Order: sequence, then structure tokens, then C-alpha cells
Amino acid sequence: MTSHKALEGVTVVELATFIAVPAAGRILADMGANVIKIESPSGDNLRYTAPTEGRPLDQHENTSFDLENANKRGIVLNTKTEAGKKILFELLEKADIFLTNWRPGARERAGLDYETLKQRFPKLVYASVTGYGDEGPDKDLPGFDYTAFFARGGILGSLYQKGTVPMNVIPGLGDHQCALGLVSGVLAAYIRAKNIGQGEYVSTNLLHTSIYTQAIMIQAAQYPDYGQPYPIDRRNTTSPFILAYKTKDDRFIQVCMPVYDAYYPTFISCIGRPDLAEDTRYTRLQEVAKNNRSPELYDLIWQQVEQKTASEWADIFTKNDIPFSIAQTWEEVLEDKQAWAINTFYNMKYKNGSEKALVRPPIDFLESGLPEYRRGPLLGEDTPSVLAELGYSAEEIANLEANKDVMTWKE
Repeated sequence: MTSHKALEGVTVVELATFIAVPAAGRILADMGANVIKIESPSGDNLRYTAPTEGRPLDQHENTSFDLENANKRGIVLNTKTEAGKKILFELLEKADIFLTNWRPGARERAGLDYETLKQRFPKLVYASVTGYGDEGPDKDLPGFDYTAFFARGGILGSLYQKGTVPMNVIPGLGDHQCALGLVSGVLAAYIRAKNIGQGEYVSTNLLHTSIYTQAIMIQAAQYPDYGQPYPIDRRNTTSPFILAYKTKDDRFIQVCMPVYDAYYPTFISCIGRPDLAEDTRYTRLQEVAKNNRSPELYDLIWQQVEQKTASEWADIFTKNDIPFSIAQTWEEVLEDKQAWAINTFYNMKYKNGSEKALVRPPIDFLESGLPEYRRGPLLGEDTPSVLAELGYSAEEIANLEANKDVMTWKE
């Protein structure tokens, strides 16, 4: 029986760089959409970020680019030229969905804003990700997840050990959150367009996504007479049952028991202090917080956990159904049997003989099965075939390729 992907027959045109929007395009491609990625003659900047990620710069083994651009077709187009814009509009004429991360001002100057395109392509779903949104005084600021998501959104200013420095951040966390949000909106808008024949503008941004991700605690910050303002000293966390503790072999093990009172007797006994199982100083979290006993209980747990290795604690906590996880390194995650069992990774075999584990988006379809994992396109790789599908002759394609102002690209 042949499986059919959900978005077979759907055409997506992607005019975007870096991570958030291309990640959304990759998810749509995994779902079966024909995603055509448009790059400038110099290429998407993500092609060249390898040195900052601690890997070799090799366009034929580009794990970051493949992560965000697998299963797409790629063309090179200078949309600042009349010939380039003409081809872009010809692509949009056949497209169902348009993805971009251009800032609002740049889109308007180029005549690629939604209101303009809507007049020409009324059924088109137009989707955008920006750093700070489409309205307000900062709508045209450059936005990356380091700045808009981590810093402006409140993560770096709040979630670090008081008296130290903010955490070391990495690229992609905010971008991938935005991508998932954009995909959900795009799919809803596409259904709407099919039902009523009318396009839609779908957008999200890094700032809003960051605030939504932290919404529980940001909302709670409106009650200054309760709890503690962040950043905090972890010893003073209201409940010491939701923290990470260091083991005998210098690993960290994270526990999570939100309902403190229910877990207390089992957990305190598990860590070697059954004598405290019915000690009324600690049995109820409300009393612990009221009498400021969190620091002493934290120190007690820390002292106990340091007496055994992470592996020993894993056995004990598993047998007693305590929610926990050893804090793994990336190298360990790459070897995690559970992650492999749920198809988190794909073993990519590059033509140079290298094999690398590449990550799949976290969306699975049982009936459709796992999508292929075809590497991202080399710069301009599919330009001739895409133009041919638009009706261009071999001679016209050759002339366009020879025109450096339109579509000549780096080898």
C-alpha cells in the first residue's frame, strides 16, 4: 500500500535565511510539500555558520543547513532585479504558501508585503517570522534568538543562578519554537484558503514566542507579595524537589516532583533518610516555605545525593517511580537508545564517506510513515529544473544563468 504525505500537491515558496522560517519550510517539506527555497547569489547565511558551531566549513557536509533545509529544492535568484522579481512572481502564481523572514520595512520597499501580494495572489497563504513582530517601534530591528528570544524575552535576565552570570546560549532554541508555531498557523490558514478561496497572513516572532514559552512564570511575576523575584539562589527555591543535584561521580541528576507533599515520604526515604519521612518540619511544602526551611532541606538532599553515583541513583529512582533524568551531554544524547528508538535521528551518509546523525523534526505520522531525509540543496542546484517547470526553454535558462545580475552563484 502506497502512503501519501499530507501535503502532497502543495507548493511552498520560501524566501528566507538562517533558521526559523527555513525550519518551518523543512517541516512542510517532510509533510510532502514541494518546497522551493530561493537564495540570493551569495547564498543563505546559514551555509557559512560552521566555525561558530565548532564544525568544519564544508558545503558538501553541512549538517546545520541540512537540518533546516532537507527535502527542499533550491534555486538562486536576485529578487532585486526585474528579471529576478518576474521569476519570483511566476513561482508565487503557482504557489499555495509563501514563507519569508524579511523585516516589515524591507518587504514593503520591495513590494513583497502582504497587502501588495494579496491583490495579485488572493488565495496565497503568506507566512512570516520576525524578531519583534510587524507592529510597534521595534518592528524593523534585526532579531536573533540570542537577542529577541533569550535576552529581550526575559530568559537571560531571570533564569540563572543569582550572583553568577547568564547561561551560555546556543542558536536554534527560539527559532525552532517559532518554526513549530508558524507551521501550525500555516496549516490552519491553508485549510481556510481551500475552504473559502481566500488567502491569509500568518506570523509569529521571537519575542512573543519567548514570552509565551515562559508564560506561567511571567504571569506569576505580577504577584510581588508571593514567591521570589528572579534571578534566585537555587538554595532558596520554594521547593527543593524540582532541582538538579550533584552525584558522587560529578554528574547532575534532575528530579521533578511538583506535588511535593505526595512525594515527600518516598523521596526522602529513597535518598537514605527514612527517619525524616514523618518529620512534620518537612512533610508539607506550605510549612517548609512558611518557616524558610528550603535551604536546609536543599543542603540535606545535596549531601545525600553526593554519596552515590548517577547510575546508582538512576536504579533507585526508577524502582521507586521518582521522576528524574541524568543531565546528559550532547555526546550522550547522540547515543541515547530511546532517542534512536523514536526516530529522533537519521544516519546521513555523505558522498565524502562521512556519516553523521541528523535530527528530525519532532512530528510523526503513523500512516504516512517517516519522511525521506534528502540533504538540503547545494546553492542553486535545482534552478534549471524549477525554471523549466515554469515554462522556460533551455536557451532562456542558459541566458538567465549567464546573467550575473539575476542568478549567478558561488560554486
